[in-house]
Amino acid sequence: MKKILLTGGSRGLGLELVGRLLRQSFAVVSLQRTITPELQELQNAYPQQLNLHTVDLANVDTLEDRFREAWFAEDQPVDGLINNAALAYDDIVSNLDLAKWQAMQQVNLVTPMLLTKLVIRRMLLHRSSGSLVHISSVAAHTGFKGLAMYGASKGGLEAFSRGVAREWGARQIRSNCVVPGFMETEMSASLSVEQRQRIYHRTALQQPTDVSSVAETVLFLLSENSRSITGQKIFVDAGTL
Repeated sequence: MKKILLTGGSRGLGLELVGRLLRQSFAVVSLQRTITPELQELQNAYPQQLNLHTVDLANVDTLEDRFREAWFAEDQPVDGLINNAALAYDDIVSNLDLAKWQAMQQVNLVTPMLLTKLVIRRMLLHRSSGSLVHISSVAAHTGFKGLAMYGASKGGLEAFSRGVAREWGARQIRSNCVVPGFMETEMSASLSVEQRQRIYHRTALQQPTDVSSVAETVLFLLSENSRSITGQKIFVDAGTL
């Protein structure tokens, strides 16, 4: 049974991914700040496949110890990583708050880099291959008012993923980004109907990006069907223009 480490599994895309991975017989270690009732239901339904851990992903100092001591014993391989957790700091640049920006960078960029390091080291230890999937955002490519800092953090994640693909491709360790468009999740729930419609009108399909479509793309990148794909950005954004 392949083992996947996933961040941000409590809701939205993360929750969708956990459910789909379990139904496809993956073992999942899911890291999140809180365990929602929906995630607990999955734990009850798949007690042998799903391990849940509450963790503040902005606290990078404890990640390495917890990886070895709580999430994966030394003899346990890791077959894939999904860097999904994200913190959205929404404001215009002239109001940039350094503390909020730093907190976002920790979750959106620093922690994914550290988890990638730990997973690659485990793959090397077990002489195994694997797939790393990083969830980016269309905000890194198309300007949205108030999302310049958030887009920058995701752009950094994309550059990191491409470098990892180059470094470790010879060991059959692949690294790719999925770039979703605007999804109707809890992160976007504060937007007004008018704001949502403006975003939809910037897409070819004139609708929000479907969460299940994004999840299926992630699963494809974890599978052997994508074994020749690495260093790429896969857009699932309803044709954002």
